[in-house]
Amino acid sequence: MTERTKKEKKGRRFKTRTTMALATTYKVVLGSIAFAIFWALAVFPAVPLLPIGRTAGSLLGATLMVLFRVITPDEAYAAIDLPILGLLFGTMVVSVYLERADIFKYLGNLLSWKSKGAKDLICRICLVSAISSAFFTNDTSCVILTEFVLKIARQHNLPPHPFLLALASSANIGSSATPIGNPQNLVIAVQSKVSFGDFLVGVLPAMLVGVSVNALILIIMYWRLLSVHKDEEDGTGEIVGEDDVSSHRFSPATMSHISASNSMDHVQSSPNNINGSLATHLDSIRNRINSGDQLESQRSPCGSIDSNDISTPAQFSEEKESKTEHWKNKMWKLCVYLVTIGMLVALLMGLNMSWTAITASLALVVLDFKDARPCLEKVSYSLLIFFCGMFITVEGFKKTGIPSTLWNFMEPNAKVDRVSGIAVLAVVIILLSNVASNVPTVLVLGGRVAASAAAISASEEKKAWLILAWVSTVAGNLSLLGSAANLIVCEQARRAPHLGYVNINGRQH
Repeated sequence: MTERTKKEKKGRRFKTRTTMALATTYKVVLGSIAFAIFWALAVFPAVPLLPIGRTAGSLLGATLMVLFRVITPDEAYAAIDLPILGLLFGTMVVSVYLERADIFKYLGNLLSWKSKGAKDLICRICLVSAISSAFFTNDTSCVILTEFVLKIARQHNLPPHPFLLALASSANIGSSATPIGNPQNLVIAVQSKVSFGDFLVGVLPAMLVGVSVNALILIIMYWRLLSVHKDEEDGTGEIVGEDDVSSHRFSPATMSHISASNSMDHVQSSPNNINGSLATHLDSIRNRINSGDQLESQRSPCGSIDSNDISTPAQFSEEKESKTEHWKNKMWKLCVYLVTIGMLVALLMGLNMSWTAITASLALVVLDFKDARPCLEKVSYSLLIFFCGMFITVEGFKKTGIPSTLWNFMEPNAKVDRVSGIAVLAVVIILLSNVASNVPTVLVLGGRVAASAAAISASEEKKAWLILAWVSTVAGNLSLLGSAANLIVCEQARRAPHLGYVNINGRQH
C-alpha cells in the first residue's frame, strides 16, 4: 500500500469523524456547561464566584464531563496524551538546567555587546528573544530577559516600552518556529507526527520574516523616540552581572489568557531569589575587603609584606580547592550545553521527541551529581495537571458534536489549497485563539483541519498543521491578554520600580 493511499484512507477516516451528528440533547447541554466552566476559569482564573484558579478549573471541567456521562472514565483516561506531557516535562527540566548554566546571562550580555544605538538594540532584542523562545519557550525567555532589557534601557536613558514590546512580540513570533517553543506547538507536533526538522524548515522562513517585520514596525512606530540622543557617557562594560539573574519558575498556565493579578504567580519567588543573590554578592565583597584589611595589617612600616605571613599551607589548599571548583563548574556548564545540543540534533534526526527530551533531562540530572529535588521543584507540575484536565474536557466537548457541526459549516470555505481558504482558516484560528485561547483551539481544530487537508493531499495536510501552529501563536500579539508572554513582560516591568529610567530631561519614570 502506497503512502498516498494510506493518507487518503486516513483522510476518509478523519472525514467520518468530522461528519458525526450532534449527540443527544442531554450530552450537548451538560457537555457545553462543563466546557463553559472550564473556559471561564481558564480565561478568568480569579472569577469572583469561583476563584479556584486555572489548574483546579481544568480538573473541575474534566470531572464534570465524567459525572455528566458525556464521556466514560476509560475514555477520559485515554484522552490524556502522555507523549505531550513527557515532552513538556523534559523541556522544562532542560530549561531549568540551562538557566543554572547561565545561558540567559550570556544572552542578556549579547544584547548590549558593542551596541550601535537604540534602533540596533531593538533589532537585537527581537532576534535574541525570537531565538531563545524557539528553544527555551517564550514564557521562560520573557521571565528571564525582561530584567536585562530594563537594565539596558535604564543605562542608555531610553524609555523601556519599545524594547519591552519588542521582547514580548518577538518571543511569541519566535516560539512558533519549533515544536518546543510553546505548548500549542507541542500538541501539534505530537498529534501531527511532523518531525522536528520538517516543522523547523516549514515555519522558520515565516518566523524570520515575522521577526523582521516586527522590528521594522517597532522602529517606525518609535522612530522619533529612538532617534533622540541621550546625554550620557559611553558605557562599554558588562551591563548585567551574574547575580542579577533571578531564578524563574515555569508559569502554571502557559495558555493564552492569564489575569493580571495571577499572571506572575510563578515568579513571585524572584524577589527572594534576587535578595539572596545580592546578599551572597555582598558577603563576597565583605570577604574581599576583610582579606584586604588583613593583608594591609601584615605590611611592615616600609610598605613591604612580612614574608612569613604571605601564605600558609591552608591558604594554598583553599586556593587550589577554589581553582578546582572553578574548573568543575566550567566543565559542568559545558556538559549542559553539549547535552542540549545533542538533544536538538536528536530531534532534528527525527527521534521520538518525548523520549529525547526526557533522556536529555535525566542526563543533566545525572551529570549534576547532586540531589535533583531543587531543580525538579522548579518544574510546573500544576501545568502538567492543567493539561490533563484540558485533554479530558476538550475530548468531552468533541463528543457533543458541536465542534464537528461548526467545522462542517466552515470547511467548504477553509480549504488550504487556495489563498481564500487559507485566509478564512487564519481568521477562524485568530478569533478562537483570542477568545478560547490557543491550546484548546489547536485541540479542537487540529484533527479536523488536518482531515480536510489530507483529503486533498499529504503535503496539504502538513501545510495545514504548520499554518495552525504559526497563526495560533502569532495571534497572541493582537492583545495584552492574547499571550502569557505579554502579561509576563508587563508584570515583570511593573514589579521592578528600582529599574526605572531617567529620560533626557532628567525626570524619573
